[in-house]
Amino acid sequence: MLKWQQDRGVEWHYIAPGKPMQNGFVESFNGRLRDECLNEHLFRSYRHAREIIADWRIDYNLHRPHTSLDGLTPNEFAIRSAMDHNVNRANL
Repeated sequence: MLKWQQDRGVEWHYIAPGKPMQNGFVESFNGRLRDECLNEHLFRSYRHAREIIADWRIDYNLHRPHTSLDGLTPNEFAIRSAMDHNVNRANL
């Protein structure tokens, strides 16, 4: 991993042990995944786990409203952003 980031010029920041809030976005996502998906299902197999988690991921990424997007789903936000981009381009 360190060689990959060095080869590509990506900055590397370690999260200090016992300081999860140094990466609050990931901690928030992990909590949602656990509360809304992992704690709600008993997995019969790895395949079953993959299917359930994939369904949850698709719902989370495409269909679920996000407060950070003013209550829009990511699809709605992307469509609206594309429309705004096209309108702004036409005004140039």
